[in-house]
Amino acid sequence: MLDPNKSSGLDELDPFFFKIAAPVIAGPITNIFNLSLQTAEIPQAWKSALVRPLFKGGDRSDPNCYRPISILPCLAKVLERIVNNQLTHYLKSHNILSPVQSGFRSGYGCTTASLKVLNDITSALDSKLKCSAIFIDLAKAFDSVNHSCLIERLCDVGVSENSLLWFSNYLSERKQCVKSEQFLSHPLHVTTGVPQGSIIGPTLFSIYINNIGDSAGDSLIHLYADDTVLYSVGPSLDIVKKQLQHSFNKIQLSFSRLHLKLNVTKTKIMWFGKKGHLPSPPPSITTLDGTPLEQVTNYKYLGIWLDDTLSFSTHIHHLQSKVKSKIGALYRMRSSLTFSARRTLVQTTILPILDYGDVIYRSASKHLLQKLDPLYHSAIRFITNAPFKTHHCTLYSSVNWTSLFTRRKCHWLLLIYKTLLGLSPPYLRQLLHTSSPVYNTRTSKLLLLKVPKLSSSLGSGSFQYAAARDWNDLQKTLRLDTFISLADFKKYLNEYFKDECFCSSLQ
Repeated sequence: MLDPNKSSGLDELDPFFFKIAAPVIAGPITNIFNLSLQTAEIPQAWKSALVRPLFKGGDRSDPNCYRPISILPCLAKVLERIVNNQLTHYLKSHNILSPVQSGFRSGYGCTTASLKVLNDITSALDSKLKCSAIFIDLAKAFDSVNHSCLIERLCDVGVSENSLLWFSNYLSERKQCVKSEQFLSHPLHVTTGVPQGSIIGPTLFSIYINNIGDSAGDSLIHLYADDTVLYSVGPSLDIVKKQLQHSFNKIQLSFSRLHLKLNVTKTKIMWFGKKGHLPSPPPSITTLDGTPLEQVTNYKYLGIWLDDTLSFSTHIHHLQSKVKSKIGALYRMRSSLTFSARRTLVQTTILPILDYGDVIYRSASKHLLQKLDPLYHSAIRFITNAPFKTHHCTLYSSVNWTSLFTRRKCHWLLLIYKTLLGLSPPYLRQLLHTSSPVYNTRTSKLLLLKVPKLSSSLGSGSFQYAAARDWNDLQKTLRLDTFISLADFKKYLNEYFKDECFCSSLQ
């Protein structure tokens, strides 16, 4: 008998069952899927979800500190995958999704969204402009989606009539039960929202809020699903405040028309500036009902802690704390693990923490970045059982890894090359411009980029400057006059950094 605790949902069917039985059941299931698409009807059993609360942080006794993840029947998710692939292909081929929406799109991500926003802010500060940003939080955004409005949105983007009927059926008569530990609630009818944890839910939500960016006015905006940042630049604090308040009012009205509610307590405002020259902010931005937004000096945006001077000191501190606790837990179980198991554990628990967003916080000062090296060395010593005073070059060689400095540099150069190949979002590619040499020299045929002029050292952290500078430096040895494949570029990076002395990056 199948274990219900390992099932995909209320159907109590293990996905592994479908995998091993695929040769026998694939044909009948395909017929069911085709019939669903033709008749625009979905079996009622496939519209029942098992909701498991995922703790987000905060007070464990507060229900608002949990994210409801819907676990759907296995076959329902397969059908959703088929429909979602067709829908995303349609959206991409017709260029429907907003250029400032980075959520759940191939080639887009939290990193690219953060790089774009930080580039705009850094460039503005380098140009001696004032800058402020509102980080908008919505209360239960996915659960608040109005089904009628969503169908209208789908119609507006050109979804066919039969497909609209299918989506209407998909959204109607849905039920869910909540399971916590071994307790299961009574079923509840769901009249609003798209299931969090579903395959097609994020795409539908992106379509739902696709036009929000049109309300930004003179301000700038970027969306990652329901994470929205609204920011404005100008020659004075008063001008920035005025246009930011105007844009924020329009954004709130747009959210209200979509039945989305602002979470005022989690919506924050931050004023940016150079260290030692932070502006004395004017009166705070307010919501439509007059509630002032809380001004902060630090904010966690898409997994990266931003501070008002863009030093990333807060983010480095949080990385230190998080990695230390993980390493401590690993050391307590070290005696019972093999070398291979220890190496795998570090690769899956420590390196992802250090790698996430490293192309963003790489612009932090050398002093701050070096604080992460002892933790990295400690993780390698956990793998190798090497003595504490073992030289770091020996540590790297023992596991065949590079230094964190080199690791960040490789990720950075790879991102730049993906951008040049058009594999990153257009909003990044538009920041890089090919250089047009005036004279016919030995380097005139190379793929070089224009390096923007700076007014201060702060501008060196912008994507448009750092990417152009570092790419041109790489071209001194790479010397490409035409683009090569991404796989060949990766091979080149491996060779380029293979014999590098790691000591220079730690001094």
